[in-house]
Amino acid sequence: MPGTTPGTVQPTAAADWELDPADADACERLARTLCGSGHDQVDSPQWVERARDAWEDLPLSLRRAVRRFRRHSGPHGTLVIGGLPVDQAALPATPAVPGSVQRQATVPAAVLTMVACGLGEPLAYLAEKSGALVQDVVPVPGQETFHGNAGSVPLSFHTENGFHPHPPDHVVFLCLRADHDRIAGMRVAGLREALPLLSTAGRQALFAPEFITTRPPSFGPGTATGEPDTEPRPVLSGAAEDPDIRMAQLVTTPLTPRATAALAEFGRACEVSARTLRLTPGDLVVIDNRVTVHGRTSFRPRYDGADRWLQRTYVTTDLRRSRDHRPDDGHVLAR
Repeated sequence: MPGTTPGTVQPTAAADWELDPADADACERLARTLCGSGHDQVDSPQWVERARDAWEDLPLSLRRAVRRFRRHSGPHGTLVIGGLPVDQAALPATPAVPGSVQRQATVPAAVLTMVACGLGEPLAYLAEKSGALVQDVVPVPGQETFHGNAGSVPLSFHTENGFHPHPPDHVVFLCLRADHDRIAGMRVAGLREALPLLSTAGRQALFAPEFITTRPPSFGPGTATGEPDTEPRPVLSGAAEDPDIRMAQLVTTPLTPRATAALAEFGRACEVSARTLRLTPGDLVVIDNRVTVHGRTSFRPRYDGADRWLQRTYVTTDLRRSRDHRPDDGHVLAR
């Protein structure tokens, strides 16, 4: 960008920060070293180890921004960095099948995994997207009304996998393609901005174990945790002045009248404080899943190979705490 200083990130209309061309080129060269043989598998421990080491060689501006966000995710609980390489010239058609994932190493998958390793460790759930570390978020024919990553109707506010004993700490998205009409938006609402809008009674109710959050539709039927889905839990937990949140408007059920009122009040506060991110190729979004809910606006897919395409990975800042759920000390939670 004209007028930028090498090695810095600059604000843009679409992103909080934009990598300058020199740093973007450096990211792409490094990403290509992780997918040079054509047989590299994203889910293999050896490849993740290489990506973890490669993180240290990314441009300082990118590493600094991610590390600062990891320490404190700020009022929005969201970081958007533009200008990341996605190898647009080599992108295949947007996948349009259920359960689509990225198993083979690509430039976008390498970028996602390196950033995940900078935040902590990549994480996946066997019951969701077959335990792939890098997952496609794409519209699927016949699933337009599905309330999950395969749909194209509005997706209500939620944290990722709040029903699970080990939800991800961060969710990272990378935009490979925008939708045709450039209207699809990722909606994000930070708890730190919504919390002051709540009444004292509403806050107290949200801290009470008077809610049940069940698995999202993307997990399918049955239990993935070995634990019942019917255990009442609070929506908010931790420090009163800066709590964590677990909820999903679609699958969180209040059990008392005050819980019902509080959940509705929280939904209104999210609507007031929400931002809509209309992503363009190369935009990377890091969401602090502990303090931020997200959703999606509607859009109209064409199923012509050029539809909206995001890739997603989950991140934990403490891999060991889920050790009893991960066979062979891997990155996939089997239950």
